[in-house]
Amino acid sequence: MEELPVPVQKLPQFRLDLGPLKEPLGFIKVLEWIFAVFAFATCGGYSEGSVASVTCKHSKAQLISVQFGYPFRLNKISFRAFTCNNATVYDTLYLNGDFSSSSEFFVAVGVFTFLYCMAALLLYTGYQTFYQQNKCLPLADFVVTTFFALFWLVSSCAWAQGLTDVKHATNPAAVISSVAACQKQDVICTPGALPPMGRLNASVIFGFMNVILWSGNSWFTYKETLWHKPVKPQGEAEQEHKVQY
Repeated sequence: MEELPVPVQKLPQFRLDLGPLKEPLGFIKVLEWIFAVFAFATCGGYSEGSVASVTCKHSKAQLISVQFGYPFRLNKISFRAFTCNNATVYDTLYLNGDFSSSSEFFVAVGVFTFLYCMAALLLYTGYQTFYQQNKCLPLADFVVTTFFALFWLVSSCAWAQGLTDVKHATNPAAVISSVAACQKQDVICTPGALPPMGRLNASVIFGFMNVILWSGNSWFTYKETLWHKPVKPQGEAEQEHKVQY
């Protein structure tokens, strides 16, 4: 007996079509891609410092400078503070707190969002026919979109609280409060200007903007699934099948 040839499944062909970018499903994905870049870039590239001064009796002011930045493991950042006991004696102190978990989680969500948006846009614009005819891809897109909306909500809330703690720990007033010499009556400790936190504030705003975008986009991905599209009655399906043949 002759063996029947095994049918070869054709791979989907790439056909560039920018039409989906004009629809909400593709347009919102572009916005998500942009806002994800802004979110993790403003947080991950941050680096600043706090400054204060210690003036001992009959001596010049000694500067305290503390440099900190992402991922905000402040308890590992040391700085030198004048003791006022001797002209050459300094204390080595550390900032308080480790806020790396919330900041790294926030940045990780942003990076994975960036990668997923690129893959989704490639699928929308290059394999739109394959995406529409496949039953699993729209469902997977909807599930992933829902999870990203949840991840952005959790990470943004966690990072917003972490940022509040970072501001408190890096405040120059909090820095000099840990210096033993500043507790003496004849020592004058002066906090410097607050470190600029505009980029970190912007990262939190971009995080919650992503929550809104992904929550809204979950509706448009849901519309592409079989759960939203009405199922045709059996009679109509059979009639269409006969017409095709």
